[in-house]
Amino acid sequence: MGVRRLLSISDFRRLLLSRFAAQWGDGMLQAGLAGAVLFNPEREADALAIAAGFTALLLPYSLVGPFAGALLDRWDRRNVLVVANALRGLLILVAAVTVAMGADEPVLFTLALIVVGISRFVGSGLSASLPHVVPVRNLVEANALATTLGAVVAVTGAGCAVGLRALVGADDVGSGITTAAATLGSIAAALVAIRFAKGALGPDEVDEPPQTLVAIARGLFDGARAAVRTPTVLAGFVALLAHRAAFGILLLLTVLLVRFRLDTGMAGLGEVAGMVGLGILLAGMTTARIVAKFYRRRTMGAALVVGGVAVVALGMPMTMITTLAAALVLSYAGQIVKLCVDAAVQRDIGDEVRGRVFALYDTLFNVAQVVSVSLAALVVAPDGASPGLFAAAGICYLIGFAGFVTITRITGH
Repeated sequence: MGVRRLLSISDFRRLLLSRFAAQWGDGMLQAGLAGAVLFNPEREADALAIAAGFTALLLPYSLVGPFAGALLDRWDRRNVLVVANALRGLLILVAAVTVAMGADEPVLFTLALIVVGISRFVGSGLSASLPHVVPVRNLVEANALATTLGAVVAVTGAGCAVGLRALVGADDVGSGITTAAATLGSIAAALVAIRFAKGALGPDEVDEPPQTLVAIARGLFDGARAAVRTPTVLAGFVALLAHRAAFGILLLLTVLLVRFRLDTGMAGLGEVAGMVGLGILLAGMTTARIVAKFYRRRTMGAALVVGGVAVVALGMPMTMITTLAAALVLSYAGQIVKLCVDAAVQRDIGDEVRGRVFALYDTLFNVAQVVSVSLAALVVAPDGASPGLFAAAGICYLIGFAGFVTITRITGH
């Protein structure tokens, strides 16, 4: 269809604007909290503290996802986006005040759990709504545009947080001001979402028990059953699960290297984030064409192999240049896999259960990342110089490749 024709669809433009506002705020929030805990001269951070911080940012939807999925397939998704964004904005302000007052990490992590949990709820609602605003045959293209630009906007939000932090200071008060700025994204996202007509984003029908509590309790089971029965989705889940496990290990290693071994501080982390954003952007620009030429199975398989090789070849030297190169290549390969999986869920899963599958999606992959970060924190060197963990991340990619190929051959998909 092309970007111009896609953007001519008014509801798609509106969904994009709501997504971009929300993800800009997410980038601001996460970078603000990271600066408050990891690069704050008033606080000390070791590997376990960093792992705890990542857990606070990644775990929320792993806990509420199975239940939220049932609600996304039950409630008007337009109302969900409005209310959830408004609530998130309010809680971000609470978190910002808490940061400025110098609260201990457990308090900050608890607030982060709640706020990011709502953010993941909003993200799944946006993904589940996409098939209602673009033709089914153009889902890969539309999803590539929305997901890729959204990720770039999130990285931009993180960059804004780094810049604002440089202006207002790196102490608790400065970190609180930086965190508070993320509220603007939530407000804008809610104002855009409220312009949708009621029911415009689905669900068109409700395939759930009439009792709400029963429907919520069955959310995870229903999502898992739908995913297992859909070979393209099941194989994609295996591939993306491996990527997220490897990414979790590399996330911890990168922060430790930048913080202690390379000693580049928040600016170095910003450079890494910039390369991640570039990789995501390049994937969004090329994935649809690559899939059209080489087909989904070959594209995903090649991305996993490239990821495994890049981890070892570019991770092991542990210099700033190779770290930036690794961030670019791995974000590019990982985003290709994600775009293919997103499109498979949106195309091959029925609307009546799609929200629950996306909830399962987030739950599984965030759990994988949290577990990998936590396990790596137990054995990582204090400065991140752990070649064995780079090798472990590479093995994760190869295991994902083997599982993906096995499922696709057995099912013929």
